[in-house]
Amino acid sequence: MASRLLGAILDDDDGDDPILSVVNLVDVFLVVIAVLLIAVIENPASPFSAQDLVVIRNPGTPAMEMVVKQGQELKHYRSTGQIGEGQGHKAGVAYRLNDGTMVYVPEQTSASTRSDSGNKP
Repeated sequence: MASRLLGAILDDDDGDDPILSVVNLVDVFLVVIAVLLIAVIENPASPFSAQDLVVIRNPGTPAMEMVVKQGQELKHYRSTGQIGEGQGHKAGVAYRLNDGTMVYVPEQTSASTRSDSGNKP
């Protein structure tokens, strides 16, 4: 009796069953989908991300756009292509050194110039 049961198990042709191949493909696709979902969640631009983010599209062109994400709030800014205007005065000069660093040199105000000239003998 036991030999018949063992013989029936050994003679089983499950290796030729096409349904088993489909089941294996479904398992592979589930793993791929899980990996893609993790990649979407880890993306910094993802709405599920807790980081603040600034994305600039088409920089330096008239069609430039900027998307700012702060917490759960998204703000979208578009360039109008116009140069900004306003009132003010020159605050100093910025220089780019040979190594690529930027140095800002503030301009002396007229009040500090007057106090320096008043201290001279």
